[in-house]
Amino acid sequence: MSFFRSSLSRRTIAAAVLALTAGGLLPLTASAQQPAAFPTKPVRIITPFPVGGGPDGVARLVADKLSRAWGQPVVVENRPGGNGFIAIDAFKRGAKDGHDIIVLDNVHLAAYPALFKKLPYDASKDFDALLPLFKTYFFFTVATNSKYKTVGDLIADAKANPGKLDYGSWSVGNPVHLGSELFESATGTQMEHVIYKETTQLYTSVATGELAFALGSSATAGPLQRANKLRFLAAAAPQRVAAFPDVPTVSESGGPKGFEVIGWNAIAVPKGLPASVTEKIKRDIEKGLAEPDVLEKFKSFGYEPFPTTRSQFDQFVATETKRFTDVIRKANVSLD
Repeated sequence: MSFFRSSLSRRTIAAAVLALTAGGLLPLTASAQQPAAFPTKPVRIITPFPVGGGPDGVARLVADKLSRAWGQPVVVENRPGGNGFIAIDAFKRGAKDGHDIIVLDNVHLAAYPALFKKLPYDASKDFDALLPLFKTYFFFTVATNSKYKTVGDLIADAKANPGKLDYGSWSVGNPVHLGSELFESATGTQMEHVIYKETTQLYTSVATGELAFALGSSATAGPLQRANKLRFLAAAAPQRVAAFPDVPTVSESGGPKGFEVIGWNAIAVPKGLPASVTEKIKRDIEKGLAEPDVLEKFKSFGYEPFPTTRSQFDQFVATETKRFTDVIRKANVSLD
């Protein structure tokens, strides 16, 4: 009899607890709760790029769209300098719940692991690269009165004068430098790399004929090109760039087939975030990037949308990493 009363009591208590829980009078256990809403506080977008310019402008467009969608402040925090390591350190020390996200470019994710023997971050362990924000193709830029009329002319001169034809960039290991190294590798030529402190000085030297050529985007070299002081010899793209339909591709201009040099920025989050959070961040950024005012702004920066799935982007980053690693090792380039 006592056993029956004991069993009945346990069943009665369990039923009462279930009723109270269903009625909202008792909280669910943590494991049974729905995922917490995101975001629950202000969000910080950390960027290694200085205020002003295309990458910063895109980050601020994204911040504005997310602020409106989430009902929380989303602020851009610029941490330029130190090869991007200052921004990455701030990100690594920041919130690990998705309230701190970071903008990285192709060099941080695909080139630096091969350029540095020791990095202050591990791209495979510290980040989840969610989605690219944009892409931009580079152009071979020459002086308006340059003797080079095609990329084929450039290659022929480089082969006839090994090590004498020079090109420029603003540092070792940036996309312009590595893209030029890729060009040397693809054409079997040897050229001289000249480093400038500023992009303005770099493209001015091309315009005056001090440099034979330099790779440049429409954002960096475009002002001098529009002023008719630079000429876009060819686009390092798989097809002609929509904003410059009269500029041939490298392969159309006598260069190697399929040669392309692309720049891109991506949003990354801390490794290991819940799928619900990462998907929300990705989905809402994608919505913002597809809005007409953003697409119009992209045109002024010379950027193109870069829609892709997570798996496609992962594969793209892996391909870019291998491409950069191969050319870095072949050219024996190092930043250590």
